[in-house]
Amino acid sequence: SLDENPVELRDFQLLCPPAGESKAVVYYTSLRGVRRTHEECSTVLEIVRSYGVSVDERDLSMHQAFRQELKELSQSCAVPRLFVRGRLIGGLEEVSKAHEKGLLARLLQGIRREDHSKACDGCGGARFMLCLDCNGSCKILAEDGSGEKIQCLECNENGLIRCPIC
Repeated sequence: SLDENPVELRDFQLLCPPAGESKAVVYYTSLRGVRRTHEECSTVLEIVRSYGVSVDERDLSMHQAFRQELKELSQSCAVPRLFVRGRLIGGLEEVSKAHEKGLLARLLQGIRREDHSKACDGCGGARFMLCLDCNGSCKILAEDGSGEKIQCLECNENGLIRCPIC
């Protein structure tokens, strides 16, 4: 409940990402097409990871559903965006200020710990892996024996699934 959270958290807008009530969620992009955006995303991720807390990293370039989530939450797909326990902290400028003032440490208190020093054995830190059903092709054979290829329902538009390990 909010009563267990730091008082400062109440100062931030309530915009809870799906399943983000008790965690830190960062929407970002791993694409390097726009250098400044990529650097800002990398910086926010590094700041949050430096606290040793579990971070739900939602890469808009890897999964279209994350882009839609962010757009529905904030009417924008601007990244990076940090949410803590369902509250929008902001982008690089807001996260950096909160970090420098010591506020971010208080906001992240109580979030499950995670060791960021080693990559996941399943995905190598990418948070996604090839779909186990279609091997990334997004198509599978119909079960009716017709030999027809149909859309795989397990993966996203890139033939990827979220890593089941991390």
